[in-house]
Amino acid sequence: MSFELQASLRARNFDMSLSLGDGETVAILGPNGAGKSTLLGVISGLLRPDSGAANIGGRHLFNLDAGTRHWSPPHLRGTALLAQEALLFPHLNALDNVAFGPRSAGASKTAARESAKLWLAEVDAANLANRKPAQLSGGQAQRVAVARALAAEPELLLLDEPMAALDIHAAPLLRRVLKRVLKDRKAIIVTHDVLDAYMLADRVIVVEKGRIAEEGPTRQVLERPRSHFAAGLAGLNLVTGTISEEGITTPDGRVFAGQHDPGWPPLPGQAGVAAFPPSSVSVFLGDVHGSPRNSFAVTITDLEPHGDQIRVRAGGPSQALSADITPAASADLGLVPGMEVRFVVKSALVSVYPA
Repeated sequence: MSFELQASLRARNFDMSLSLGDGETVAILGPNGAGKSTLLGVISGLLRPDSGAANIGGRHLFNLDAGTRHWSPPHLRGTALLAQEALLFPHLNALDNVAFGPRSAGASKTAARESAKLWLAEVDAANLANRKPAQLSGGQAQRVAVARALAAEPELLLLDEPMAALDIHAAPLLRRVLKRVLKDRKAIIVTHDVLDAYMLADRVIVVEKGRIAEEGPTRQVLERPRSHFAAGLAGLNLVTGTISEEGITTPDGRVFAGQHDPGWPPLPGQAGVAAFPPSSVSVFLGDVHGSPRNSFAVTITDLEPHGDQIRVRAGGPSQALSADITPAASADLGLVPGMEVRFVVKSALVSVYPA
């Protein structure tokens, strides 16, 4: 059964429309305050929009536009929300926490506990059945919370940054568990981690200021981003403008040369973007000869370690840009914040495609 939603909430400047197919997992990406948690609140029934409708397989979760206004309470929606914190019942052990959903739906105590055992085993937590939440680590508690959500047999699983509160050792284990249990299941996962999107999501939706900025298959969005946020997650610089034969022309009139996507013949005047990795950018103190079109003045805003490199962040043509150089090169150039330098990138390393 598919899922469809269209909703507006004026107080939060929120207006979104999206759908999920059967067995599809969608990752919602975006900066803080973009509307990601508002979206989950509207779907789960914790927030009531001003207008719109949502349904799963033709069954209405709410319809605020029809003559007869319909609003299903959260517990009747067939959705389950997994938050950043596990939020387990502190007085119940792990087994009874997981059994709570089936028991609330009318299952016998024996049947509910048998179901709970199966789901604890599914998330590699069978050995935790008799422990109370206070006896669980963060990663263990979150796996139990996943089992509890799935034991309720939701038609749509909602995950709000489930790895955010976990340490670097617990997060990979939970990610592997989710990859297994989300297979062939409808799910929406809000995340800031590009690895979550790559590992768990069939499709990515980028939201900004309460609107959908871009969407598409996960690899397409993260390898050919059209929004600055997605480009930042993918570790790419992004320059926006209008497409020209050479590449793109920025809003301030600069021509930025690059390689057009073979699948998208250039249409001069069409909105477009140029994407390139920070590793392709060279930093110079003075004028550069040989490729003037992709040589532009910037002001350094920050210098920070990035693996074995130094990431030079700077304000560039209409937006922030980054370059990765060696610590020795940074020292030789005497780079400091506030300094004016030139960023240079070869056109052969720049991908140009429609916005």
